[in-house]
Amino acid sequence: MKRIVKLIPVLIAITLIVFTLMYLTPGDPALQKLTSQGGEVTPELLSEVRHEMGLDRPFIIRYSSWVLNVLQGDLGNAYTDDQPVVPKLMKALGYTASLAIACTLFSVIIAVPLGVYTAIKKDSLFDNIIRIFTFTGNAMPNFLIALLLMFLFCIKIRAFPVIATASLKGMFLPTLALSIPMISRFARQTRADVMSQLSEEYVIGMHARGVKERVILFRNVLHNSAGSIITIVSLQIRVLIGGSVVTEMIFRWPGIGNLMMNSITARDFPVVQGAVLILATLQILVNLLTDLSYFLIDKRISLE
Repeated sequence: MKRIVKLIPVLIAITLIVFTLMYLTPGDPALQKLTSQGGEVTPELLSEVRHEMGLDRPFIIRYSSWVLNVLQGDLGNAYTDDQPVVPKLMKALGYTASLAIACTLFSVIIAVPLGVYTAIKKDSLFDNIIRIFTFTGNAMPNFLIALLLMFLFCIKIRAFPVIATASLKGMFLPTLALSIPMISRFARQTRADVMSQLSEEYVIGMHARGVKERVILFRNVLHNSAGSIITIVSLQIRVLIGGSVVTEMIFRWPGIGNLMMNSITARDFPVVQGAVLILATLQILVNLLTDLSYFLIDKRISLE
């Protein structure tokens, strides 16, 4: 509860920063709206539309009004189609969340056993091959991986559509593009943590007492390595929440990143402000859940 109370000033600061950035962003949303509708834009018409959208009011009044509406669960209406922002963001957030969950599960299921096995088989041929692949996957940016996957599976093999559909088949390539760097990072981190634990004195002592290798590995080594693994997993989840914009744009996945980029282009500030606020809140909640997970794993860690 103390942590949650301390989050309130952070969220207030986020609302101020987001609104200020949108206020200082070049471009006139009213002009953008009239231009997209076609027809002649006169100064009188522009002034009337600006008044209807509330763009002619002072900064502090606009900010205060927006914050009060946010506290009531109302993020306003979009400038482009005058539709409520909340349903748009919730729909897009559902697609982004499904992509993030799929990437995380897929990466952990593959990377953790791979990291454990390479740590046990240190400096073997298999370990060296996996290290090369994980180093390459970690070094390649997501947009390059996405373009290579699109070229291979969509153009050459034609197994998947170029524009991802909102289905399991459409989610495969975006998930794979985001998972390759994550698998590389998870596997490398798991390998390093397990190797560090295997060299500890308690492992040597358990071996001397005749404890089975499987018991040592799964009940002790992996348990003691879980903190570092959870840390890097949580970091990557935070990256996925706000950093999958490029991948969503390339595959046209209808997530919140794609919606944000389209809204920025259209100067649809209510949508952008609401999206950033929701993503920032999710980042804070992931941090809180990560800290709580440390306490559940290791009772010696205090919540303070």
